[in-house]
Amino acid sequence: MSDDVANKVRQALGTIEVPGGLMLADFAGLSDIIVTKSAIAFAISVSPGMEKAFAPARTAAEAAVTAIAEGRKVMVSLTGDKPPVQSAPQSAGRRPGPPPKTPVPGIRHIVAVGAGKGGVGKSTCAVNIALGLARRGLNVGLLDADLYGPSLPKMLGIEGQPAIRDDKIFKPFEVYGIKAMSIGPMLTESQAVVWRGPMATSALRQLLRETDWGELDVLVVDLPPGTGDIQISLVQQVDLAGAVVVSTPQDMSLIDARKAIDMFRRTNVPVLGIVENMSYFIAPDTGTRYDIFGHGGARTAAEALDIPFLGEVPLVMSIRESGDAGRPAVAVSGDGPEAAAFIAIADRLAERLGVVSKPR
Repeated sequence: MSDDVANKVRQALGTIEVPGGLMLADFAGLSDIIVTKSAIAFAISVSPGMEKAFAPARTAAEAAVTAIAEGRKVMVSLTGDKPPVQSAPQSAGRRPGPPPKTPVPGIRHIVAVGAGKGGVGKSTCAVNIALGLARRGLNVGLLDADLYGPSLPKMLGIEGQPAIRDDKIFKPFEVYGIKAMSIGPMLTESQAVVWRGPMATSALRQLLRETDWGELDVLVVDLPPGTGDIQISLVQQVDLAGAVVVSTPQDMSLIDARKAIDMFRRTNVPVLGIVENMSYFIAPDTGTRYDIFGHGGARTAAEALDIPFLGEVPLVMSIRESGDAGRPAVAVSGDGPEAAAFIAIADRLAERLGVVSKPR
C-alpha cells in the first residue's frame, strides 16, 4: 500500500515546476518518498542560496500531496545541500549562520537527555525522569527525538496513530500524566527510518513545533545516542535549559559520555548533571551487592568535569521488565525502591531548573 501511495505522490509532484524548467518529480534534489501509516515525508535539497526560489515549489508540493494523503500528515523539508564556498575577496566577512533560535510557545524549559553511546539506558532514564517531574505536580512533555530507533511508544505502552487536528497539528499522546510524542506509532512494526540528515532534522522540527503541547513546565527530549545531526539541529533551533548525560560506570561508557558533554559545552548548552545507570546490583535472594560494571565512575567524572552528579540508578530487573511492558517504574511503583532513584534524580533536576512543585 505504501508503494501505491508513494507512486501517487510522485505523480502529483510531476505537475509542479521548479526553477530551471524541470518538474519536481524529475528534480535530482528530490529525496526518497517515505510513507508511513500517518505521515508522508520527503526532502527537496537545493544549491545554497536557492532556497527562496524553490519556496513556492515546496508550498505547492505540500498542497498537492496533502490532497491525496488520505489523512496523513505531510512533512516536506527544503534545505541547502552545503554551505556556500566564499571567494577570496569575501573571506574576511562572516558566513551566515543558522536561523535564530525561537522558543516553542507554551514551553518554559526544554531539557535534553543524551548519551555518548547506545545501550546505557538513556530512554529508560528519560521516561522515568519525566514521570518523576510530573509527580511534583509539574506539566511535563516527553519528545522522542531518537527518530531512527524510537523506543518511547513501547516504554509508555502507546498504541495507535497520533491524532492530527484539522490544521495538521499533532495532538500528543497523554499517558501516565504526561504528554508524549514520537514518530514510532506512525511506522509499521518492522519499518526502518532511512532518512538523510536534512529529512531527519526536518522531522524533528515538525514533531517539536507542530505538536499541540499546551502549557508545559518542562519538555524532556530523549536524544539518539552520539553527537550527530539530531543533536546539532535541536541546539540550533531552541535555547535548551540544559542537558542530562546518562552513562554506566564502565570506562568505555564514560569516554563516550565525555564526548557528549563536550558537544553540549561547545554548543553553549548547560550540562545539568550526569546520571550513572546500572550502577550496582543487589541480589534479591541474599541482598548482596555486586558492582557488575564497576561503580562510581560517573560521580568521579562529574567531579573532574565540575558537573553536578544527579544520582545513581541500580541494575534492577523490574525496571527493565516494567519498561518492556509499557509500565515504567515511576508510574507503577512510585513509592517503591525501583522508582526511588529516578524520583530523587528528578527532584535534583527540578532544583537545578528552579521549577517549583505544584499541588497535585
